[in-house]
Amino acid sequence: MSVPDYMQCAEDHQTVLVVVQPVGIVPEDQFFRIYKRIASVSQVSIRDSQRVLFIRYRHNYTPENNDLGDFQTHRKVVGLIAVTSCTTAKEWPQTSDRFHGQKEVFGSTLYDSRLLVFGMQGEVAEQQRTDVAFYPSYDDCPDMEKRVEDFVESIFIILESKRLDRATDKSGDKILLLCVPFEKKDFVGLDTDSRHYKKRCQGRTRKHVGDLCLQAGMLQDALVHYHMAVELLRSVNDFLWLGAALEGLCSASVIFHYPGGTAGKSGARKPGISSAADAGKRHRPGAQEVLIDPVGPRGGAVTRLNPGGRGQVSVASASEGCVLGALTTNGISADTSTEIGRAKNCLSQEDIIEKYKEAISYYGKYKSAGVIELEACIKAVRVLAIQKRAMEASEFLQNAVYINLGQLSEEEKIQRYSVLSELYELISFHRKSAFFKRVAAMQCVAPTIPEPGWKACYKLLLETLPGYSLSLDPKDFSKGTHRGWAAVQLRLLHELVYASRRMGNPGLSVRHLSFLLQTMLDFLSDQEKKEVTQSLENYTSKCPGGMEVINLPDGLALPPVPFTKLPIVRSVSLLNLPVSLRPHKVKGLLGQGMSTASPFIYSPITMHSRGDEHSKKIDFQWVQGDVCEVQFMVYNPMPFELRVENMGLLTSGVDFESLPAALSLPAESGLYPVTLVGVPRTTGNITINGYHTSVFGVNSDCLLEGLIGVKSSGCMVEVVPSLPRLQLSTSLPRSAHLSSEDLSSSVSIQLFNGEKQELTITLENIGTETLNTLELTSKTLSTKEKLFGEFLSWDLQDALSRLPLKSGQSVSIPVKIQAKLDFCGQENLLHDLNDDGISVTGLPVSSPLRQVLKPCSENKPAGTDANKNEYNHVKTLEAVLTFKYSGGAGLVEGYYRELSLGVRVDVETSVFFTRVSTLPANSTRQCHLLLDVFNSTEHELTLSAKNNQHLVLHASECQRMAIQVDKFDFDSMPVTDHDALWLATVRQQEEKRQQVQGGFINSTLDIHWTISSLQRHGEASVEGILNQLILEHLQLAPLQWDVVVNGKPCDCDIVADCIVGDAVPIEVKLTNRSKSAVGPFSLTVIPFQDYQNGVQNYDLQDAVTFIGSNTFYISSVNPAENSVCMGALLFLNTGDFYLNIKFQDDSTGRDLPRAWFCLPSVHIKAQEQIEAAA
Repeated sequence: MSVPDYMQCAEDHQTVLVVVQPVGIVPEDQFFRIYKRIASVSQVSIRDSQRVLFIRYRHNYTPENNDLGDFQTHRKVVGLIAVTSCTTAKEWPQTSDRFHGQKEVFGSTLYDSRLLVFGMQGEVAEQQRTDVAFYPSYDDCPDMEKRVEDFVESIFIILESKRLDRATDKSGDKILLLCVPFEKKDFVGLDTDSRHYKKRCQGRTRKHVGDLCLQAGMLQDALVHYHMAVELLRSVNDFLWLGAALEGLCSASVIFHYPGGTAGKSGARKPGISSAADAGKRHRPGAQEVLIDPVGPRGGAVTRLNPGGRGQVSVASASEGCVLGALTTNGISADTSTEIGRAKNCLSQEDIIEKYKEAISYYGKYKSAGVIELEACIKAVRVLAIQKRAMEASEFLQNAVYINLGQLSEEEKIQRYSVLSELYELISFHRKSAFFKRVAAMQCVAPTIPEPGWKACYKLLLETLPGYSLSLDPKDFSKGTHRGWAAVQLRLLHELVYASRRMGNPGLSVRHLSFLLQTMLDFLSDQEKKEVTQSLENYTSKCPGGMEVINLPDGLALPPVPFTKLPIVRSVSLLNLPVSLRPHKVKGLLGQGMSTASPFIYSPITMHSRGDEHSKKIDFQWVQGDVCEVQFMVYNPMPFELRVENMGLLTSGVDFESLPAALSLPAESGLYPVTLVGVPRTTGNITINGYHTSVFGVNSDCLLEGLIGVKSSGCMVEVVPSLPRLQLSTSLPRSAHLSSEDLSSSVSIQLFNGEKQELTITLENIGTETLNTLELTSKTLSTKEKLFGEFLSWDLQDALSRLPLKSGQSVSIPVKIQAKLDFCGQENLLHDLNDDGISVTGLPVSSPLRQVLKPCSENKPAGTDANKNEYNHVKTLEAVLTFKYSGGAGLVEGYYRELSLGVRVDVETSVFFTRVSTLPANSTRQCHLLLDVFNSTEHELTLSAKNNQHLVLHASECQRMAIQVDKFDFDSMPVTDHDALWLATVRQQEEKRQQVQGGFINSTLDIHWTISSLQRHGEASVEGILNQLILEHLQLAPLQWDVVVNGKPCDCDIVADCIVGDAVPIEVKLTNRSKSAVGPFSLTVIPFQDYQNGVQNYDLQDAVTFIGSNTFYISSVNPAENSVCMGALLFLNTGDFYLNIKFQDDSTGRDLPRAWFCLPSVHIKAQEQIEAAA
């Protein structure tokens, strides 16, 4: 049974077949080296002729195929080249016999043969023989190609002679019937003398001659003979040979239209001289031109006599495909290719396919012609592929699929399906090609094969991947939507896994199964996901999966498959260091890192030379040696718990120690935060490239650039040099952080207004670097409450004296906390408290201006629980203590750290002043300060002032406290910040002045409260309750008046004693403390007696007389100067007398305040001398 040649193409019809086979024992590699050199002589130009002989070499050819040599001459083995190894003369006879035995296999068809002997030297090798060539070795055969060319020329000579013999055969009616082996039984008993039989013989012979002409390089003659054969065979319904004639006609036409060949690059040929070179050649005079219509009777051919030549017939056709051939009177010209001027019998490109269809339909009538029919389909497909007519080609291939070739071996089935796959690939039917390639792969491991070829199966399965839009590179599946049929792809991947396992390569199985799980996860059912992962775990228990590239023997490299979907990452965020560990750059050093090579202040080249990196760089820094964090938002798509082991960061740029983590994600967990940590060991810019995991025994390196839909604010961050690290602890318990600040720690404390508390802060160096610098600052957060005095105060000298602070050492810093808010009372409380009826000067402490009083609330008794809650509300003070510290390499580069402690103080009211007023004292230099004090606490409270008795207040009780104070000389108080007062507005200057004056008064009064039951005490400040009017009452008048009677200053309750009848000197002294000159002034001294019952006696002419005038005159007094007026009195009677010193109405200077003219009262006691002595 003949075997189909799946590599057949139309141009093979013009080739002669030469078989190259080894004889005896020949090394396989050496044989194929020689075979390759022999096959390089694929076409030979015949000497003294323009024709070219094409040779087709085969090293394996079944003799059954040779039986079809008469049917199609290109199937006939006409040449044999034997290759053998023979080193001694003794071996030569046996080698020669083997060669002759090899010739007998193809003896009936061979034109010539050659034997190439390698390794023979000596007498035998020196023999001159045409059919044997001796070479010393396989490497020493330089003229082998030349010998092959000579061998081909000898074949051509025989071929040409046979062509001429057939073409000039004059046997007449006794033409031998050519037939194929399976036809012989059908011709038994036929009438050989019938006209039908003779036409059959003539048609077949004409077709055979056409084959010989085509092989001999005479394309035009071959076309003529094929046309004639078609007409003869069609008339006798000889369908098998009619199909062969039509196929020959198609092949000749294809050779003319496509001189480059139809077999692809590997089978491409040089244009034959007999085809293209025929154009323009004139035919020989006297030749006979015969009409051949290539398209049948409908071609519209016209035959006419040409008067220009003897016995000549001229032919023309209306069809473009109509071509003319030439015949001599004796038959076919020996060299018509040089004489026929036009290729006119050639089919058009469209007609070629129609004739192929017709020929194949005729072949289909014979069951034994399956091989011929199959090869014809393959040839037609190759032609259609050149013409880019894929749909018609697919019809031929579909027909080829159903051609029954009988019982084929497994190897033949594999070959058949592989060729079908290649042909479908040739017409761009990629999926169909992949289908047949996969069928061939499955055939390699069919149950009927005793030793299945799993390697061949695996190789063929790999070749099917492109047809199913499947790539083994996972990157191709991250470029958009999925391509191809997922169900088919899953099946194919499973087959690859199974094949690789049967090959004994578990690493390959793990790679393919990992690829399946990664790329096909969305198409797996829950049950399939469980089964695949279980299989993967079983494989990886024997061979763990990794990220190395797997190189296959055929050169294919399998890229690694990172599990980017196990788990799925949705976002990546580089986390800043905790607030206490963040590095800060010293402001003066911020620009030192910039290049100064450019003469420009701003250079876009310098600042933006790497725009891509800057766009990804994050605006915070990490610190060398500190743990840094990267947060991933991950999702588990599996229907079961996913265990991820050894998950860590992939970085570049600096040395980075990744600290792997293990996590367990619940089934379909949704977004789940995972924080990966590591420690940078050097400085520079570090880039987070991705992460690595170990899932189901497969180690994966997942790069961020390969993840789909991942949100990231940046992947690059700067690592600054190492810095010391302080840990903060306090003597107070920690509390929640302040809402408006990022703090390292916070403490909270509850104080009564005016109370003090000491906070001890301990700083321990828990890092590896030495602490060299330490600064402490505070910031009071914005508050609506007015704060008096320093809220936080400290002394840092002791701590600084202990620097540098090495690792493991600590230092303590005491910080004083004082909550001193405004002690003024609320307006509504003033109206609720009952006035005690005492007439005072001054205003209630209500609004900041203390000038407007609201109407009194009548139905709200004081001291109720509601009032307590309303008046005893808690106020909050917040401040931040910031420690700036540095050391080590970071200090050199200008970096430092900040450790912030939030301090929250909840201030409860202790006492507050509901009303403030003043009363004049006996002395002009003193006054009484009256304070209405309310105890807002729930405890008994004791209030005390300097040099004053204690006042006990019960809970929610209000009492009046009177304090006698010396008036204050505010003008002599120093002002520290002159520049601030100069730049401030007038209102700000006034507020500042009142603040300073209030602080001075408060320090003088030194009012304190004590809650004995709680053992707590604090200060009650009057700074915020003294308005301008009260301050004026407390201020020492700018004009100071001093009265001295009988050498004794008169002020307060001082009584001046005198003797009746003695002159009593009186002296009035004015000291000007104002900033401008005052005066002149006129004063009158009027004595009187006070009987202490509301009656005053001014009629004392008989009791008191003046020595001189009772009126004193003071001229203008400049600032810081004084003026003294002197006079005398004479008391005539004993008793208590008072002096009233008044200013004349026209001399008091109305432009000055009346408070400037307060003179002290004068009390004089006149006694007899005896009483005085007693």
